[in-house]
Amino acid sequence: MDVPAAYRHCEEVTWSQARNFSYGIRLLPPAKRQALSAVYAFARRIDDIGDGSLPAAEKLSALQQARASVTALASGGQPAHDDLVLIALSDAGRRFPIPLAAFGELIDGCEADVRGTSYQTFDDLRQYCRCVAGSIGRLSLGVFGTADVGTAAPLADALGVALQLTNILRDIREDYCSGRVYLPAEDFARFGTELRPNGSGGPATDPRLVDLVVFEAERARTWYTHGLQLMPMLDRRSAACTGAMAGIYFRLLRSIAADPDAVLHRRVSLSAGQKAMVAARSLAGTALRTGRHGPPAAHPDRSTR
Repeated sequence: MDVPAAYRHCEEVTWSQARNFSYGIRLLPPAKRQALSAVYAFARRIDDIGDGSLPAAEKLSALQQARASVTALASGGQPAHDDLVLIALSDAGRRFPIPLAAFGELIDGCEADVRGTSYQTFDDLRQYCRCVAGSIGRLSLGVFGTADVGTAAPLADALGVALQLTNILRDIREDYCSGRVYLPAEDFARFGTELRPNGSGGPATDPRLVDLVVFEAERARTWYTHGLQLMPMLDRRSAACTGAMAGIYFRLLRSIAADPDAVLHRRVSLSAGQKAMVAARSLAGTALRTGRHGPPAAHPDRSTR
């Protein structure tokens, strides 16, 4: 098997499709950069199945095939000789303690998307976020390495939740137009609002809905504050990678919090220049500050009740 070619393929996938993560991954030394690109490329394969145009039954079948292939790798099996992504992932799994079984949680989350699952409580949504993004945090931690996995893994998981909550806020309009609503029903009830059509396919503006976006943005901020306690547990380049990825999403969250009505009308994003600046600051070791002042917030499971 041509392992170098497999890694080159995964890096090409990452540079072309990881609009935000690639800025951080490029900061890693070669071996870690290749391994994390392999992780991303397989995660992208799973996401593309869930977001693709196949009928639901065929998506679920394809996700089961993906689950079987990564389960086989985790058990020491060999990838197909022509599957470049699995060849690279298999090699990365031998070189680093990557918890490949965590891909099963990502697949669980994608299956929930295919089935159109909605979320009644934040606990329900948090579990979904841990499946689709916390799993990536734990997979990435296997590449980064740390002296205390037992402490670091929950922090990587929390950072993944923060990133996914930011994604959910950014994509409120796009998801609504696709028939998906991720924010919990209990939160809509708390603010006495709902997502309803505005006559042109998007959600109607409602001051109470804007207040809900502000509330969820603050909730996401507490998850960043908790998850970023991971940073001192990583080596410099791995911390720079993490800081770049988290910093891009946190800056996006700040933009949403500053203009919460915007996500109901358009997709909020950062420019390439803004993303590059965050990556450069991360490599330089500039701290990513998430709190308004004072020490880190309590664990978000308790601070947003």
